[in-house]
Amino acid sequence: MSRKILLSPIFQNSEFDSNSRRRGLDELSEFGELVHYNRELSGEDAEGVIGVIANSAWIHESFYDAAKDLRIVARWGVGYEKVNLDLATQQGVIVTVAPEHLDTVAEYTIAQWMATLKRLFTLNRLSHEGDSSIIRTFEAKGSTLGLYGFGRIGQAVAQRAKPLLGEEGRLLVYDIRPDIQELAREFGAEAVDDPEHLFKTCDTVSLHVAGDETIVTYDHLCCMKPQASLINPSRGNLVDDEAANRAIREDRLFYYVVDDPVNGPREVHKDHPRIICTNHNAGCTRESAIRLDMRTMGQVTDALEGREP
Repeated sequence: MSRKILLSPIFQNSEFDSNSRRRGLDELSEFGELVHYNRELSGEDAEGVIGVIANSAWIHESFYDAAKDLRIVARWGVGYEKVNLDLATQQGVIVTVAPEHLDTVAEYTIAQWMATLKRLFTLNRLSHEGDSSIIRTFEAKGSTLGLYGFGRIGQAVAQRAKPLLGEEGRLLVYDIRPDIQELAREFGAEAVDDPEHLFKTCDTVSLHVAGDETIVTYDHLCCMKPQASLINPSRGNLVDDEAANRAIREDRLFYYVVDDPVNGPREVHKDHPRIICTNHNAGCTRESAIRLDMRTMGQVTDALEGREP
């Protein structure tokens, strides 16, 4: 039985080809056959597998039960939700993440914040439709930005946003972490006790929360200013899509930006001019892909050579 290392579909994406990737894959191939996969992993995929560089697809119990030689699952990115961490641990399988895209997602957030304030998506549409109207736009300076979630990415956003807000602007943050008051002060931000306060007060709210449970409902969106925008660079399921679509149609807020493709529950947003979907691309740049490649291939190599990744 040949030994195999399963590779996330990202390794077949020529947009992120690099010399570093090719060298790393050559070195990894010394441990076993490199096999690309593009589906949820189950028992039928497990034979001979010693390592996985995983995307965000589900890894089922049957895979762990059948993959007797499996040493490591290295996530090309972050998030354990679909890896089945408890099952992996029970089977003695190491699970790692690669938080190499923090700055990348922070930059994406700032870019979308600016784009929504400046109404770039609307102006582009109007221009292509032959409408040369001058419309009202907004400045970041003196505005109020809310960050729902203040982990490493939220902090990276805060670091970039604070100079743009200026002395008159406000940065509000919500997080359940016990040190949030002290941490917020370090970044010149104000911690709030209720996420509803963010939606009522802020000109823009950006979500930076782990997990896949819905935390933003129609009631939250109805609290927003009609000129405000919601940015979701995290997980699409954090926001009730039907509620977001309804709220935009009712002019409860102006834009909803979500870093997910228009499929599944987000199919409802198809062709909506003020709901912006970006294919889960927020964390993917040429530079971040190289860092993610190197981190995950190094983690697999360490595990297969008996070292702690």
